[in-house]
Amino acid sequence: MSTVKSSGPPSSLSPRHGSDYAELSRIIKQAGLLRRRPVHYAVKGTITLLVFAATWVVFGLLGDTWWQLCTAAVLAVVYTQVSFLGHDAGHKQIFRGRRRNDAVGLAMGGLVGLSYGWWISKHTKHHANPNVEDADPDLDIPALAFTPRQSRAKQGFLRWMAKYQAFLFFPLLLLEGLNLHWSSIQAVWRGEVKARTLEAVLLTAHILAYLTAVFLVLSPAKAVVFIAVHQGLWGLYMGCAFAPNHKGMLTLSKDNTLDFLRKQVLTSHNVLGGRWVDFALGGLNYQIEHHLFPSMPRPTLRRAQPLVQNFCTTHDISYSHSGLIRSYRHILSYLHAIGAPLRAHDATAARP
Repeated sequence: MSTVKSSGPPSSLSPRHGSDYAELSRIIKQAGLLRRRPVHYAVKGTITLLVFAATWVVFGLLGDTWWQLCTAAVLAVVYTQVSFLGHDAGHKQIFRGRRRNDAVGLAMGGLVGLSYGWWISKHTKHHANPNVEDADPDLDIPALAFTPRQSRAKQGFLRWMAKYQAFLFFPLLLLEGLNLHWSSIQAVWRGEVKARTLEAVLLTAHILAYLTAVFLVLSPAKAVVFIAVHQGLWGLYMGCAFAPNHKGMLTLSKDNTLDFLRKQVLTSHNVLGGRWVDFALGGLNYQIEHHLFPSMPRPTLRRAQPLVQNFCTTHDISYSHSGLIRSYRHILSYLHAIGAPLRAHDATAARP
């Protein structure tokens, strides 16, 4: 990982004419890959919602038993799939108009207890500034350090976490579900979303319905464990779906001079693995194509991938991709390397 600054970027990363992106856009449009896929989303959305409803029916029928932990695991998967639909709606992948997409996004957010407005605001900033220090909100995670500068700035317990963040990374993801809920509540409470009243109603309804169902069916002890397993696995799944996209890739300073095409490609990473990976990661495994064309429907990303890769090869632009396990291994190696100077400094200071 390196940081590109306008004062002297490596020659291979020097900005070129913006017409490169225009040329790629023409290729993508001529292939018809930006056309909406309403039938696909109608089928996928219907199946996802039916599974969501069926899982809660099974939960009610099973009653007060520890087998409900299996239901919690299934719900974690279903919640993530519902969240993926909300993500697609946020990028206007389902409908052309903003209003209908927002309606779907708000509904999906309400089902899983997330503020759609808060997420849209955060995610839009990320897409505009992927892996840009002090501009990408996805790099602003207190418990982790993604750049040497962030690592040096850590103090106290956060410094200790940064030293061993590679070991703590996946355990921390177990808390991501609760973090998403809490961030949503804070954003709505502070009035940071447009549809504040509607989102407040949706979040309140979700919390009340969820807790009522869990504590009505399960004994208090089982209910607490059920919530911990469900929310923990949901956060882990969500984190595992988003983490390979940019972590361990090029980071940029605010004054970088890369054009749009190179900024999006060089900071993103694709995960290979076939259609089961496409399903498991909600199409986010085609992160390069998604960042270049955010409104491209999920089912066409797979067709766009070879076109984009060939274009990057022709224009001498590094195109990062690997298998799923290798992607996670790269993330952990990168995080461990970022923490290495802290470990070395403390080891030196501890010597007599």
